[in-house]
Amino acid sequence: MRSSHGHFVKTSGLRWLSLAVMCCRYPFAGRRWALPFLTVLAPSARWSEAQGRRHKALTDWAKQAILQTKRWLPDRRLVVVADSGFSALELIAAVRRYVCLITRLRLDASLFEPAPKRRKGQMGRPALKGKRRPKLNAVLADPKTVWTSATLTEWYGGQSRKLEYVSQTAVWYHNGMPPAAIRWVLVRDPSGQRDAQAFLCTDLDLEPTAILQRFVCRWRIETTFQEVRQHLGVETQRQWSDLAILRTTPALLGLYSLVTVWAHGLMRQPGTVVRPHPAAWYNKHQPTFSDAIAAVRRVLWSPPSFTMSRSGPEHIEIPVNLLNRFVETLCLAA
Repeated sequence: MRSSHGHFVKTSGLRWLSLAVMCCRYPFAGRRWALPFLTVLAPSARWSEAQGRRHKALTDWAKQAILQTKRWLPDRRLVVVADSGFSALELIAAVRRYVCLITRLRLDASLFEPAPKRRKGQMGRPALKGKRRPKLNAVLADPKTVWTSATLTEWYGGQSRKLEYVSQTAVWYHNGMPPAAIRWVLVRDPSGQRDAQAFLCTDLDLEPTAILQRFVCRWRIETTFQEVRQHLGVETQRQWSDLAILRTTPALLGLYSLVTVWAHGLMRQPGTVVRPHPAAWYNKHQPTFSDAIAAVRRVLWSPPSFTMSRSGPEHIEIPVNLLNRFVETLCLAA
C-alpha cells in the first residue's frame, strides 16, 4: 500500500506461488473468477542460505508446478499467464512443449530472426539465431511503425479500453540461454495514460488480441488474494510450526475455490440462489465472494443439528459430485 513508482517499500514475508483456474462467468456473478488449485511456498535465497539448503529459484518452482498440472490434465490444452517475474528463457524452454505461456517481455530484449537453414556440406555448429532485429523500444519510437487499433472488453475494473498494438514473431536469445521462438505484442495507450508494454506468447499462431485479453484476465488473481485475506483469514495465522505454515495457506486458498464451486451448485435451487447484499455505502449489482460464502453458510447452518428443536433427520446429504470436488481440492492443496 505504501509503494509507488517513486517510492518502493520492501518487507520480509512468505512468498507463495499459486496456480489458479480462470473460470468463465458464473451464473451468480458477471465476471471471471480465479480459483486457486495449487499453492506452494517458494522461500527466498536469504532463507535458504541461512538454513544451509540449496536455493530453488521462483522459476524452478513455477516449472515444477506447471509440469505437475500438465501431468494431471494430459489431454487438456493449458494456457499459463504469468507476470514479468516468470519471463525467463529457462522457464520457456522447459514448458513450451507442454503448455502455452504468456508473460511480459522487456522492451530491450534481444530479438533475432529465425536461424537460417544449413547449406549442404556446411561445417561448424548449427546457428541458433538469424539477423538481429530492432529492439521493441526502437519499434515504439519509430514513426514508420504501423499500429493496429483494438478494443478490449474485459479491461481492469470491468471497463472497455481502446489500445494500439503491433505484433510479430521472432527469436528471443541471450548468451548461454536456449533460444525461444515467440510472438511478441507491443502495446501502447493512445490516450497516453499508461506506459507502453510488451508481451510474449510461445504459441506463434495465437492472435494478438487473444494474448492481450488473456493477460488482462490475470488480474482476477489479485481479487482472489484480496478476498481470501478479508473473508478467510489468510495472512492472519499465528503459526510457528513449519508444517502448519506449509498447509494452512494452500488449504485456505483451496477453500476459496470450494466455496465458489458450492455456491455455483446452489443456483439450481430457487431457495438457495446467491444474491447480492449491498450496504448503505456500497450498492453492488452482482454477488461477490462475501455473498457466495454467506449462501454456503446458510446451507451448512440450516440443518436440524444447529437448531434448538429437532424435528427432522440429523444428517446432511451432500451431492456426490460436490464431495468429489472437495476431495480433489484437498488433494491439490496438500
